[in-house]
Amino acid sequence: MSKCSTVAAFTLALAIAVMGGGHASAASAYPTKPIRLVSPFAPGGGATFVARLIGPELTEVLGQPVVVDNRPGAGGVIGTEIAAHSQPDGYTLVMGTASNIAVNPLLAKAPYDPVKDFAPIVHTSTVPLVLVVHPSVPAKSVREFVDYAKNPAARVNFASSGGGSISHLAGELFKSTAGVSMNHVPYRGGGPAVIDLVGGHVQAGFVNILEALPHVNGGRLRALAVTTPRRSPVAPAIPTVAESGVPGYEVVQWSGVLAPAGTPRDIVARLNREIARIIGKVEIRERLIASGADPGGGTPEQFGALIRSDIAKWSRTLKTVKLDAVR
Repeated sequence: MSKCSTVAAFTLALAIAVMGGGHASAASAYPTKPIRLVSPFAPGGGATFVARLIGPELTEVLGQPVVVDNRPGAGGVIGTEIAAHSQPDGYTLVMGTASNIAVNPLLAKAPYDPVKDFAPIVHTSTVPLVLVVHPSVPAKSVREFVDYAKNPAARVNFASSGGGSISHLAGELFKSTAGVSMNHVPYRGGGPAVIDLVGGHVQAGFVNILEALPHVNGGRLRALAVTTPRRSPVAPAIPTVAESGVPGYEVVQWSGVLAPAGTPRDIVARLNREIARIIGKVEIRERLIASGADPGGGTPEQFGALIRSDIAKWSRTLKTVKLDAVR
């Protein structure tokens, strides 16, 4: 090789090394501008509550503003699509839930793939639903309710916050797992469903624990069990459905933070580390528990496994339900 060729090769290698080093420095300097955390639901909802809880803490540790951007609509599809199609640079994140990530794409053709289009960062919380019945129902346990619902004369109606909602699918999964017959009555939101439950117009429902507890404590509804695999820290006296005679039953309304697919691994790792640390802080855990949520945590891989498991479960459940009934 000639001297000129040697010099040229050395120069090229040096340029590549410098370019690589510059890229590594840019990644390690993250973040250098504000970060948008999209909440694809209306203000006041559970996902937004969690986003606004961790946002200021993340701002402090990262040294850049973390701005919560509510983009509600189409059951979470609109805001989720915005995040899915954003640049994978760590500056757009999204709150994912069982609804907008695991369920919605199964009900209709969504403009995003819940697995291929996102990089899971961290699971932030889990909120149980509560199987509640009107006091007129002669059942004080899940076993008694199953026996009651199996009687054709009972004609049990269960309320949900809407066709295709988690509360609807929780009821459908209960029907298939426990082997009972119940008629689904959809409402336009959890509030109207609870009102009719309290009024005795429907006999049962799977209700967010915070919505249910005031009525349970006031004797207007009777709580039979929570849908999560463990008892809720906010109501530890209420057993789980699984331990009450329906083994294998589990419905988790989870939330977590995701980034667009292709976001650099070191950025995902740093965000996971920082958000998990925030969730682990005593004051943050106490606020989550007071809201009815069980604090999350874990690795991106564990969060990804939760998402895939939920998609598979609801896919199996929806095979037993007419899609027209859940849209």
